[in-house]
Amino acid sequence: MTAPYITAALLTMLIAMPTAAQAATSCSATMTNVAFGASDPFTGWSGVSATINYQCNTSGITALQTIKLMLCFSIGSGTQGTSSILPRRMTSGSNELQFNLYQNAAHSVVWPDTPATVNQVSLQYTAPLLGGSGSGSITVYGNVNSSQNTVIPGSYSNNFSGVDAQMQYRGSVGTLFPPSFPASCTSGGSFSGTGSFPFVASAIVEASCHPVFSVQNVSFGTQGVLSANIDTTAIIAPQCTNTTPYQIGLDNGQNANGNTRRMHNGAGKYVSYELYRNAARSQRWGDTLNSDTLAGIGTGSAQAQSIYARTAPQTTPPQGSYSDTVTVTIYY
Repeated sequence: MTAPYITAALLTMLIAMPTAAQAATSCSATMTNVAFGASDPFTGWSGVSATINYQCNTSGITALQTIKLMLCFSIGSGTQGTSSILPRRMTSGSNELQFNLYQNAAHSVVWPDTPATVNQVSLQYTAPLLGGSGSGSITVYGNVNSSQNTVIPGSYSNNFSGVDAQMQYRGSVGTLFPPSFPASCTSGGSFSGTGSFPFVASAIVEASCHPVFSVQNVSFGTQGVLSANIDTTAIIAPQCTNTTPYQIGLDNGQNANGNTRRMHNGAGKYVSYELYRNAARSQRWGDTLNSDTLAGIGTGSAQAQSIYARTAPQTTPPQGSYSDTVTVTIYY
């Protein structure tokens, strides 16, 4: 006879708990434009700054993670640039304006075009049960190179995107204990990624003439009887932007009688004289645009223009010092 027995079924169950592996982290960045605005090569452009804003997000079921990241931001030469960043450039057609981007306000450390620890930033945040995020910003400083007097007026720009405005990052994740930061933005950690932060660098070169230019005085020297022509010359040296048309006007001075220029001794006596645009002294130099002014086209450098002066024979006034003041105007 078989002894009675009781059997029981043991149900074994495995409840799958969510793990940190279900979480994912990604980073993105944006940058404001580098806008220098309008100026001319004689005045120059003030330094400007732009901001890279970056944010990293961890989504999914994170189980109270701590995330530590190293991020780097490299800037290349741009679509309108060359293979070099020394210097970077903006273009207007075939013309270029040199500038550069820096990591410091003193404009002494050029922003690199490859990931480097010198422009590396760290970011740490926690991700509670359903995710989390962290963010920050970094400043980019811009400066237009000086001594570009021959640059041609126009609207200049350079577009930066893709590898020319690239973010690279690496991250570490810890669930029970905070992890270590990755060794750099290109090594270490448990995950990595890239992103881009497109922006535009721009500047306007205005047509202009330097407000300060060289003007020589006209001197007839010491003379006796004014019975023959006395000729002399002087130089005006305007400096106008490359390809910019300009005209130089001379007014009639402070003592003119109609269109006859005169020097005065301060006691009611005069010596008449004239100023001309040509060596033959047949083209009077006046101040009426497109009529009796001297026309030129700027090169960016100072351009010497001769004033041809003459006192014609006339009744000799009493001896003394005679002078006049003529205003020079540059129109462009």
